[in-house]
Amino acid sequence: MRYLAFLLLSGAMTVLPVMGQRYEFGAGGGGSFYSNRALTGGPTNAKAGFQPGFAATAYIGHNMYRLVSGEFRYTFEQNEMRLSSGTTKATFGGRSHMLHYDIVVHAASSEAHVRPYVLAGAGFKDFQGTGTETLYQDLQSVALLTKTSQWQPLVTFGAGIKVAVSKGVFLRLEFRDYMTKLPNSVIAPVPPTIAGGWIHNFLPLIGISFAF
Repeated sequence: MRYLAFLLLSGAMTVLPVMGQRYEFGAGGGGSFYSNRALTGGPTNAKAGFQPGFAATAYIGHNMYRLVSGEFRYTFEQNEMRLSSGTTKATFGGRSHMLHYDIVVHAASSEAHVRPYVLAGAGFKDFQGTGTETLYQDLQSVALLTKTSQWQPLVTFGAGIKVAVSKGVFLRLEFRDYMTKLPNSVIAPVPPTIAGGWIHNFLPLIGISFAF
């Protein structure tokens, strides 16, 4: 048994340097900003959306080809939900969890000191209301901000740059746009109010990654 373990370890130590930097993992954080959606058809026109907040992310990637890699990514966001009409505003605690897979296309090989890239991906996003529900809420005749959870499909596009700070260690600057439909169970329009369409979630991110 010891001899077999020695052979496996020796083989791994021999193969890994030959493989080069095929895998990459990292983490980062940044801001989280949303576009608004108009709520129409009800007694009062209003806007629904999310307050500016923060995001934290972690990912693991596989360098499949010289310029192309794939990444699994998880992102957590903290953004309060918001309704507004004129000077009247209602807010409610909110957060979200995102899981998705991205294709990353680089402009330079993995040996380059600076690697600009673009990306596109798809996955799912879980919107969660975390506030305390009350008997009265501002703009409740238009929509309700609820303590519920709702999964929505997402698509994402973005661009960024990786800068090598040492062998196998990269500073990573990135800007993303996550697109989903407005979560109308979490931000629930009250009939006859209508809400629909896509919202944009913009994330400027900074992180560090390790290649091996």
